[in-house]
Amino acid sequence: MERKLRLAIDMDEVLADTIGKFITVYEKRHQTIVKLEDLPGKEFREVLPEDIRQTLRVYINEPGFFRDIPVMEGAYEVVEKLHEKYDLYIVSAAMEFKNSLADKLEWLNEHFPFISWTNIVFCGHKIVDVDIMIDDRIKNFVNFEGRKLLFTSPHNLNIHDYERVNSWQEVADLLL
Repeated sequence: MERKLRLAIDMDEVLADTIGKFITVYEKRHQTIVKLEDLPGKEFREVLPEDIRQTLRVYINEPGFFRDIPVMEGAYEVVEKLHEKYDLYIVSAAMEFKNSLADKLEWLNEHFPFISWTNIVFCGHKIVDVDIMIDDRIKNFVNFEGRKLLFTSPHNLNIHDYERVNSWQEVADLLL
C-alpha cells in the first residue's frame, strides 16, 4: 500500500486569524485602529505607535491569548477534506510564548476535533519530515526540502520566491 503524502499546516496566520485578534485587542485596549491596508510588508508591531509597541509581547504572553483567535475563513472545511487525503500534521512554533502551548492545543481540539493529538507538533524550529508545508513564515522553509506553500499574510506580501496561496479555497484548488 502506498503511503499518503505528508502535509504540515501552520497555525498562526494560516489556520488562526492572529492579526485579526491583534487588531481587536489594540482597538479595545488602546483605542488604536490598525487596518490591514496599513500592514503590507510589515510586522504588526511595526505599525503600532511607539509608546505601546512593547505591549504586544505582553499580550501574547497572557494566558488565553491564543485560545480565542478566530478561525481563518474556509479553513475548517478544507482542512477536513485534506485530512482525508493526506497524512496531515499541525505544526506550530508554540514554545516561544509561555502560555501558547496549552491555548493552542485547546483551540485545535475545539475547532479541528478530527485531528488527533498524535498529529499535532508543537516545536521551536519546524524541522519536520513532510512532503508539503503550508506556512506564512519563510524562515520555516529554509531547511525544508518539500513543496513550500506560502500562505498570504500582510507581513509576507513583498515575498515572491515561493508558491503562494491566498486563501483556503486556493489551497483546496491546488491540493484536493
